[in-house]
Amino acid sequence: MKEELAGIIEEIQGKRILVIGDMVADIYLEGRISRISREAPVLVLQQAGEKIIAGGAANVVNNVATLGGQAFAVGLLGLDNAAKGLKAALEKNGAHTDGLFCDEKRPTIAKTRVIAGGRATVSQQIVRIDRESDEPMTAAFEQLLLQYVKGLLPQVDGVVLSDYGSGTITEALQAMIISYCREHNIPSMVDSRYDIHRFKNICYVKQNDAELAAAVGRSLPDDESLFTAGQELLTELAADGVLITRGEKGMVLLEKDGAIHDIPVADKSEVFDVSGAGDTCVATVILALAAGVEPARAAELSNVASGIAVRKLGTATVSAEELRRALR
Repeated sequence: MKEELAGIIEEIQGKRILVIGDMVADIYLEGRISRISREAPVLVLQQAGEKIIAGGAANVVNNVATLGGQAFAVGLLGLDNAAKGLKAALEKNGAHTDGLFCDEKRPTIAKTRVIAGGRATVSQQIVRIDRESDEPMTAAFEQLLLQYVKGLLPQVDGVVLSDYGSGTITEALQAMIISYCREHNIPSMVDSRYDIHRFKNICYVKQNDAELAAAVGRSLPDDESLFTAGQELLTELAADGVLITRGEKGMVLLEKDGAIHDIPVADKSEVFDVSGAGDTCVATVILALAAGVEPARAAELSNVASGIAVRKLGTATVSAEELRRALR
């Protein structure tokens, strides 16, 4: 089994994946505690560093790139420092960023975490500041994205729609992409945090267990209720498969032919941080599907990749070499 999965890593190299969605700049501001402010009972921090990491859909892009695929990022950024840092983070891994359009009237979606620590204390996050626009995308930028995607679709092997609820994937973009992928037999996959019901006719759906419970409007206390809910979503969306990630319980893939693949967690060693592991999962699955791999094998490989991601702090990527090592 491990040899078979290791073989898939070679098959996914160079596969061309379009990732469209809410591109997020994860900004980490590090500060050293210098004193208590005279103005208010708060810490004064001396800024010691700032780094910008790819989050949201951009983390899927980065994972596709580090796993050996050719990643094409499509989305909307502002004209600000967060946009510059985010593009640099993607380009460093070889991702294509021509599809990231800058709208100077709106900010780049950013989550700024302020990390404080001192010489004798452990650094920890003390506040997070989120920034994004509540305004819908303008018709002009929607047309720009539509034209760019139309030109790119004939050149790609797989598509991910990464919807974090910030409005990048409009109804028109969604309809055009899903319809084109179905017509031309290109695997497509959606990961939608809040509005999965709108993605009808998509090939594959990824949800974590909490998102699935919210989607069906009830708690899912056991395996049977989880499988039933997954089957309901599969039928409603007319999808080929629904992949449900379950944290320490691994993942479950339900296929339209009725097959249920219950995949236990690949590595039970310590979990440091689950943030971004879902993006690693999606990137691995779409690359494998793009290479013509069976969905169950694609899910098994993604389970191993996600197991590597959760053992890293913060939003992380997984490389093809790390995946090879884990399988060895």
